[in-house]
Amino acid sequence: METTQTQLHGFLNTPPLWTNMQFGISQFDFPSIDLGKLVPKPIPQNRRLGHQMEYVFEQLIAHSDTYKILLQGLPVKNSERTLGEIDFILKVIPSNQLIHVELTYKFYIIDLEISEPIHRLMGPNRRDMFFTKMEKINKEQFPLLHSPEGILALRDNAIDPERIEHRACFKAQLFVPFGSTTVSIRPLNRACIRGYWIRFDDFNSPDYRSHNYYIPFKSQWVIAPHEGVPWQSHRNTLMEINLRMLKENAPMVWMKKTNGELHKFFVVWW
Repeated sequence: METTQTQLHGFLNTPPLWTNMQFGISQFDFPSIDLGKLVPKPIPQNRRLGHQMEYVFEQLIAHSDTYKILLQGLPVKNSERTLGEIDFILKVIPSNQLIHVELTYKFYIIDLEISEPIHRLMGPNRRDMFFTKMEKINKEQFPLLHSPEGILALRDNAIDPERIEHRACFKAQLFVPFGSTTVSIRPLNRACIRGYWIRFDDFNSPDYRSHNYYIPFKSQWVIAPHEGVPWQSHRNTLMEINLRMLKENAPMVWMKKTNGELHKFFVVWW
């Protein structure tokens, strides 16, 4: 399993999905971080990846000279139920400006059979759509702070909701169809492209049989492939992927080619 340090590096090395403002959402301006002086705290590996990234974000921001964390993970409730959660409220140290940050870290494949570019991005199992997440940020997560319940929750923590500016720290790794070299994803950030995706029959072809493979744990998805893992033959990996296909679960796969090159991709079941 990866160390907290490698997860911190992986998070920092993942670009934002867009820069400045797009879709009515301003991207968070992540500060420069010197990891050499940061003593990392363990990240609970039994949490889902999104929650692990909240631990990563908290450690990095707490180590920065630019921001101070005023609150994180604040539930907003009415008398009957939880309406949502405020990820982070930060104070900009030089100016005392208050920043609300909604944190998102995603892995999206790009399906070129869909004509509208922003609708092409989806989770490897086709259940997690970028467009839906973007709509949720704009229509639910940002407005939550200005609802009566959100205003009360903030004021209970001595935070003035009128002083808050909204940002999304939206980092993502994108995977293009194999062989696609000119995929247009404007206005999104092409630097987020980190690999490709294929179907099971492609992986079961002669082109893949001579290489070695590793199926990373979810916590390892954030980082780049490296040598220090237990590589397996194509045959053994094929059997494991086949089991995932039967469960409609698209695994990430690291590949070490015979020439030593390292790649990562998803094998999709659909």
